[in-house]
Amino acid sequence: MTKDPDQKETMTREAALARKNKRLMFGCVLAVAFMVGMSFASVPLYNIFCRVTGYGGTTQVGTAPTDETVYDRKITVRFDASMNTGLPWQFNPEQREITLRVGETGMAFYKAESLAKETTVGTATFNVTPLKAGQYFVKTQCFCFTEQALTPGQVADMPVSFYIDPGIMEDSNLNDTNTITLSYTFYRKKDAETAAVSKDDTAAISNTPPVN
Repeated sequence: MTKDPDQKETMTREAALARKNKRLMFGCVLAVAFMVGMSFASVPLYNIFCRVTGYGGTTQVGTAPTDETVYDRKITVRFDASMNTGLPWQFNPEQREITLRVGETGMAFYKAESLAKETTVGTATFNVTPLKAGQYFVKTQCFCFTEQALTPGQVADMPVSFYIDPGIMEDSNLNDTNTITLSYTFYRKKDAETAAVSKDDTAAISNTPPVN
């Protein structure tokens, strides 16, 4: 028994529609998988971008200067500290500012004290202002490189060693920059990833008096 031509045409259309729906579903699955993958990759990729370019005042990480020349140009580095409300610590710089020459290595200290009744772990985020100076501010040693754990009532000195890269001498956009402010904000460990994505945490409270 032969099939009616209209019936054949209907079956053909249905088969084509089924294939189209399968392709559409497959495309949607791939799109969702791509978006999920990018969501996990976005934070580390953003951090790498910031470290390479100094975007947003992100400082650089390095070893001692390869060019040991110390230039006459002096820059004052000021220090700022703030705490996220989720971490029960006190955190302050032990000096308000240091003046050093470009290419010269400096060291500063922060002090943290735990007010918690249990051991707490904190992670520090950081940047410098003016933001455009980030690509020339190089830290060779810093408490911010690792998580910091404090027992109840523990007081810890936290050093940071740094220098201003001589490349700043060739950047005309920074000819008028004589002061750089290095800022840290400590977060409880579980809040650190959120802080890395959004540095404008309105819940942060400053423990450092303004520098005139």
